[in-house]
Amino acid sequence: MKDARRAAARRRIAVLGGLGAGSLALFVLTVAFGSYPVPLGEVVRVLTGGTPDDPRWAVIVQQVRLPRAVTAVAVGAALAVAGAQMQTLFRNALADPFSLGLSSGASLGVAAVVVTTGGVGATFTASLAGLGRIGVVLAAALGSGTVLALVLLLSRWVRNAVTLLVIGVMIGSATTALVSVMLVYARPEAAQQFVMWGLGSFAATTWDDLAVMLPVIAAGLAAALLTTKGLNALLLGEEYARTMGLDVRRARDLALLGISLLAGAATAFCGPVAFLGLAVPHLVRVALGTSDHRVLIPGAMLGGAFLALACALLSQPPGTDAVLPLNAITSLFGAPVVIAFLVRSRRGVQGGNPA
Repeated sequence: MKDARRAAARRRIAVLGGLGAGSLALFVLTVAFGSYPVPLGEVVRVLTGGTPDDPRWAVIVQQVRLPRAVTAVAVGAALAVAGAQMQTLFRNALADPFSLGLSSGASLGVAAVVVTTGGVGATFTASLAGLGRIGVVLAAALGSGTVLALVLLLSRWVRNAVTLLVIGVMIGSATTALVSVMLVYARPEAAQQFVMWGLGSFAATTWDDLAVMLPVIAAGLAAALLTTKGLNALLLGEEYARTMGLDVRRARDLALLGISLLAGAATAFCGPVAFLGLAVPHLVRVALGTSDHRVLIPGAMLGGAFLALACALLSQPPGTDAVLPLNAITSLFGAPVVIAFLVRSRRGVQGGNPA
């Protein structure tokens, strides 16, 4: 028994260490590669505070690629952790951070900008009372927050988590339908820009954006770490959790609030980035061999950052000016990898026990 526990502990340390090292390597590669290649040595020099041989490299690294890489790390970790919480909270392997309609609410806010202002300019970051890009972010956050408030209100009368999940899906469907109706009245070019926003992107954020986004995501991740005990109890069902003395409704509301911070911030700044929140928790459970949230949450942070960085790197092929849709990369690249990984695994998507 002790040998099995030691082997499991070594396995988890190896997996977490591998994800950490892999994420660091991908971070450097994401900063180095793009339409204008920067030598790896110069990238490391800039990242460590040195002066590169060509001053253009410093501008490219510091102002363009470094914010993109930091965004990928933060959003990947946020969506993966939110997905792990959702799948435990609702005991549903197909739940993801947007199952409660948060993404649809954010889209509704941005669609309102498109309709009321006639579009948001060539870069899709102008207008909304003259607030510029922050206006679009505020509109997305307001839409996401409105949907969350409605879900939390309904949760006061709904005791069953599965019923609440179904209600969230229905709210999301109704909100998506409303967005479709609103876009009928938008200018064609503005509607096209909205579609492009909906494909997701890590490349649009600036350091000013990150100054707002990172603290919000950090708060959501901290909340997730504080709820690991309650989530472990919920793995065996709400009735069992109640017998263990857990206030299920309070734990559920706290988890939903943290999920909303993570998913809302990610969507507001990067659009509705798909796939990461659904797939990464399953991959991490299989790799770690456990569903214990004390290990799963840190693993999801590293796994989400790793996969997000890989997708960010692939979305901008080196040596070209092409920028591929992020959601296309996350699905086309990620789905076959996840399917192969899970099919070859003997543990399946449910992972191990919280031990």
